[in-house]
Formats: sequence, structure tokens, C-alpha cells
Amino acid sequence: MAREKVITSGPGDEQKKHDAALRPKLLKEVIGQRKVAERLEIAVRASKKLNEPLGHILFDGPPGLGKTTFATVLPNELGTSLQMTSGPALAKPADLLPFLTNLEEGSVLFIDEIHRMPRVVEEFIYPAMEDFRIDIVLGEGMSARTISMTLKRFTLIGATTRSGMLSGPMRDRFKMHEHLEFYSVDELATIATVNAAKLNTPITSQASLELARRSRGTPRVANSRLHWTRSFAAAQHDGTITEEVARAALDMAEVDRDGLDKNDRKYLETLIDLYGGGPTGVEALAATINLASDTLSDEIEPYLLREQYITRSPRGRVAMPRAYSALGKLPPAPKPKPDDKQGSLFE
Repeated sequence: MAREKVITSGPGDEQKKHDAALRPKLLKEVIGQRKVAERLEIAVRASKKLNEPLGHILFDGPPGLGKTTFATVLPNELGTSLQMTSGPALAKPADLLPFLTNLEEGSVLFIDEIHRMPRVVEEFIYPAMEDFRIDIVLGEGMSARTISMTLKRFTLIGATTRSGMLSGPMRDRFKMHEHLEFYSVDELATIATVNAAKLNTPITSQASLELARRSRGTPRVANSRLHWTRSFAAAQHDGTITEEVARAALDMAEVDRDGLDKNDRKYLETLIDLYGGGPTGVEALAATINLASDTLSDEIEPYLLREQYITRSPRGRVAMPRAYSALGKLPPAPKPKPDDKQGSLFE
């Protein structure tokens, strides 16, 4: 039996410390999403040549695909500063003022989960995005007056898992709108290999593929699987992640060969055993499983839908044949179609 090739970490003696920050620093280091990265590289080069701030950018897609990564990489490419906040943290326009007034020329303001920003804050930021100014109202009633404050030119980067919840005027103010796709197994295997090197952990190529196959097409999940497998290898073995070690670690974490974890299987078991395979609504499933409906629709269902374990119908979620085979169950026999012939009144 051929021996697996072990890929060891590259840092020398001067880099003994583990690199806990696994995010890439530059666009050329980003693995996957190449078309998105190429378009961003063009936008960055144009911004530098024209001496203008980068146009506002909106990233959308399921959680864990790299929206925040791109937002942190772009300031490094531009050589500018980054400020980060989230939509739920901006309850009123005053919450946004410190971020806007502290912006430097060409700097980046990143708002995660931007679709959860209240409408009053959204309308307050419109002139800042278009004209780089804000209008502040002082006082109330007849004595109120408005002060217009000029801002330094900046780039707003928004990230959302639900772009459809953004209003049309907000969405239209972004110069670029990039949708992030799920990653291939090879791309995730490369990410696992690179990040294992950053963590100074030897890993075999077959182990990287095993991690990738069980990571649901999502880099964040791959990193989580890698951290757990690294801990398992250090505690139970010599610290090297081989294919056998990776399988044992992920089996212990209740992650099967298809990447389904215990919550996925609980979802499918509830849908099949309790609701007869559906159709049923997400709220009913969430109440039965005792998880938030947002957790089901944002974290569990995208992978199950993409891999055809379930489908959505106008009446709710329906289990597909692959869901039955994943649980070792037989799909129900198809219901006979009603006879098109109509009997007579006395039959």
C-alpha cells in the first residue's frame, strides 16, 4: 500500500507561534471564488490609478463563504484602514455617527448583516454613500436646525445572507454586487492544507480531502473540522493528521461521510418520521427540533437543498429520495394517480 504524502508546515524558527488568524491577507491568497477575486482585483487597480475610493460593494451568500474575508482583504490591498460593525448594532442614526466621522480618506467601513439595519439608519446613510455627507438634526420642533457635515471619501462594504431583505434604494447604491458560491472539494482541501500549515500541524493530502468532503462546501465549516481534528490528533495520536485520524475524529464528532451532522440528521428524521416526509413549514420543524427558524433556513437548509436532500414546495419542505437513503429508510411508494375516467352517476 502506497504511503500518503505528508504536507508539513512551512514556518521556520522565527515563526514558532501558531497563526490563529487563518484569514488570507491579500486577494492572491484567497482560495476559491476566483471570478469574484479577479473582478475585485480590477476594481482595486482602477481605484489606485484613478486615485478614487473603491466603489461601494455588497457581498451576499450563505454564511461562512468568505464575505468577511473579502472585506478584510480589500483594505490591505488598498493600504487603508478598516472599521467594522453590524446591522443589529446600529439601532439609530447616532450609532453610526462615530464610524462615519472617524473615517479616513479612502478607508473602508464594513457592515455585516446589513439587511438587519433599521430603515431609519438605512435612510440616514444614503447621502453618505452618494455625496459623502450627512445631515444632522439639532433640537426639536420649530427650533430644530439641520447641519450638513462633509465626510471623507470612503468605501462601504455590506455583507448579507439575505439580499432580498434589502430595500431597492439601498441595494442600488452599491457599485458592485457579488454573490459567493459554495466551494468545491479540491478548493476546500487546499484551504485545509494551507491552514494546517499556519497552525504548524502536519497533514496528509488524503486527510485534507476527507476533511473537505465533510465540510458542506463551506470554508468556515472546513476550518472548524480542521481545529477539531487537530485537537483529536494531538490528544489521541502523535499530532499528525492522517486519513484514518481524520475519519476517526469526524466520526466521533457525529459528522458522516456526506458532511451531515447531528442537526442535519435530526432535521431529516423529524421531517420523515414525524411529518411523513412533508410537506411541512419551517416554523413547525423549528418548533419540533427546538431550534430557531433562522438557524434552519440560514445554516441547515441551504446545504440540504443544494445536495437534494430536501426541496421546497408552495406548501413547505419535502424530503427527497436521497434523504431517505441517508437515514437508511425506504422512500414511500408513489401515490397512484386518480383515474381520469369519470364513472356514471349510478356506478
